[in-house]
Amino acid sequence: MGRLSQIYEKALAREMLSREEAYALWEEAPLDTLAAVADEVRRAVVPDPDVVTWQIDRNVNITNVCISGCKFCNFHCPPHRTDEAFITTIDEYRSKIDRMLEFGGDQLLLQGGLHPNLGITFYEELFSTLKHLYPNVRLHALGPPEVAHIARISGLTVRRTLERLVAAGLDSLPGAGAEILVEDVRRRISPAKPGAAEWLEVMHEAHMMNLPTSATMMYGHVETPRQRIDHLLAIRDLQARCPEGNYGFLAFIPWIFRSTGTRLEQEGVRTVFSPLEYVRVIAVSRLILCNIRNIQASWLTVGKATAQLALHSGANDMGSIMIEENVVSSAGAHNEFDAEGIQRAIREAGFTPRLRNQLYELRDCPARSE
Repeated sequence: MGRLSQIYEKALAREMLSREEAYALWEEAPLDTLAAVADEVRRAVVPDPDVVTWQIDRNVNITNVCISGCKFCNFHCPPHRTDEAFITTIDEYRSKIDRMLEFGGDQLLLQGGLHPNLGITFYEELFSTLKHLYPNVRLHALGPPEVAHIARISGLTVRRTLERLVAAGLDSLPGAGAEILVEDVRRRISPAKPGAAEWLEVMHEAHMMNLPTSATMMYGHVETPRQRIDHLLAIRDLQARCPEGNYGFLAFIPWIFRSTGTRLEQEGVRTVFSPLEYVRVIAVSRLILCNIRNIQASWLTVGKATAQLALHSGANDMGSIMIEENVVSSAGAHNEFDAEGIQRAIREAGFTPRLRNQLYELRDCPARSE
């Protein structure tokens, strides 16, 4: 049996691949074989291989003020730009949530930036107010860099910060701010953002608390292909430390860097999108992340056709219709789906669409979303 065949056998058995084996998958495996093996693994690990899940939620930016200096983000605003800076008001939340509920949504994806003046008390008051007004709306909020920042400026440990946020209403933690979990890459693209070790520390504490989380990767900027693999291995190894029976990472979502108007573009780093490379990312992710069940196709950044191809290459989820997404869109991602469109795209790919919540529990589809 050849080297690649041995690696495929290990992946099919859901065994952990070595770093060198993972590199070999990326560098040597023919894409058609890689995608076929990843699809076989998907069929073995998801509850119903004929189903592709999707979600209705709304992305609301808590603030656009951020001091992290990310070179890939057009959305952030320095604190001194008072003419552009905002903090979303409760009245604005009401309007946005009411509209989301009309569409059958059940969750707010709340993200912002590293605001120098918004500590733990601000977020406790925000989350508790939203939960009081909308007790059935889930708060999928912040991300590890934001949690680390809040802890730092509030003089708290990461664990205590998470405990207080959960007590105030936090339901789950998105994998935002991962980019590539390699320190030299992060220093180049996000000079003031908490590093890879801090991202992993926040997620480890969340896993120990049994707080549901997701993991992400933004690729296609300054990282090397092997650094993408290093990122996947860091996520897999952290998941392996999650106590048995706890949620850990429920899903992994990779997406392509979009460069339009960013500082990275000014430095000569531009988006070079290849649908086949994205399929390789999805397939390799399915085989390396042997302990994460759900792999999401990022239709927002790669478009309908590529996302559909990913569903036959290891992905089993199409994510959310993303009511009001600002950050990636501001850098050139302009794909759109409504509830009808995302279900049609799933059916066209040969699967049955099923609405889910953040815990990947199936929901009945609201009448308006049929």
